[in-house]
Amino acid sequence: MLKTRIITALVLLAVLTALLVINDVRLIAIAGGLVFGAAVWESLRLFKISRPAFVTAVWCAVFIAIAAQTSFQHSGLLMLFCVMIWALRLAPSLKFGLPATGTLGNSLLSGVYCTTILGCFIAMLLFFSRSPLYLFSVLALVWVADIGAYFSGKAFGRRKLAPSISPGKSWEGAIGGWLAVLTLSVACIYIPALQDTFAVQLQHRHGWLVLLSALSLMVAASVIGDLFESQLKRRAGMKDSSALLPGHGGVLDRVDALIPVLPLALLLDAWSKSSSM
Repeated sequence: MLKTRIITALVLLAVLTALLVINDVRLIAIAGGLVFGAAVWESLRLFKISRPAFVTAVWCAVFIAIAAQTSFQHSGLLMLFCVMIWALRLAPSLKFGLPATGTLGNSLLSGVYCTTILGCFIAMLLFFSRSPLYLFSVLALVWVADIGAYFSGKAFGRRKLAPSISPGKSWEGAIGGWLAVLTLSVACIYIPALQDTFAVQLQHRHGWLVLLSALSLMVAASVIGDLFESQLKRRAGMKDSSALLPGHGGVLDRVDALIPVLPLALLLDAWSKSSSM
C-alpha cells in the first residue's frame, strides 16, 4: 500500500509540475476541469444524490462557462460567496451535524458544497493566470500544513481534535501543521527566487502581523475542509471518496483541504493588493 501510495503521489506531482512548466492556461483549464468533475462526482456520491453523472455534467458545464471568460468577471463575488458558505453553513455543521440523506436539506447542502468546489477550481485558474509559481505557492501552504499535521500528530498527538468525525486528528497535529506553514513562509521571504509568491507578497505589503493572521486563518480553513469531507464519508459509511487514485482514495480526499482555502486566499490577495495601492 505504501509503495502504491508513493508511486501515485510521484505521478501526480510529475503531472502537476509538467503543467506548471508548460504554462498554458488552456491546458490548466482542461486538467482542472477533469479534476473538478471527478471531485464533484465523488461529492455527489457521498451525499447519495441520484444520477450523479448527469449532475456532474451540469456542474462541468458551469465550470467551462466561467473558465471560458478570459477576465473571469465577477469572480470576486463567487469567492466571497464561497467563504461565506464555509463560515455560515459548512463549518458549523461540524458541531451541529448534517441533514439526513434523501432529504431536501441534504440535496441543497450538496449544491452548496459543489459551489465551493467550483470556487476552489476557479480560484486555481485565477492564481495560475498570475503565474504558475504564485499558484504553487498557495497550494504548497496547504500541502505543508497537511504534512506537518500528519507527522506532528504521529509524534505528539494526544488530544483529539474531532473524535466523532476523524479520530486520527489531534490538536497537536493541527498546531504542528500551522508551525510548518509559518516556517516555510518565513524561509521563502529570505529566498530571492521566491519573492513573487503569496506569503512573501503579503508580508512585503502588510508586515508580519497580517501575514501571521492570514496564514493562521488559511490553516484553520484547511483543517475545516478536511474535517467536513471526513464527516461526509463517515455519514455515507465510506472510507474514501472513491478509488480513482490508487493508494490515496479519491480526488476529493486530496483536494478537500484546498476547497475552503483557495477562495479565501484569493480574497486575501485581492485585498492585499488593493489596500497597498
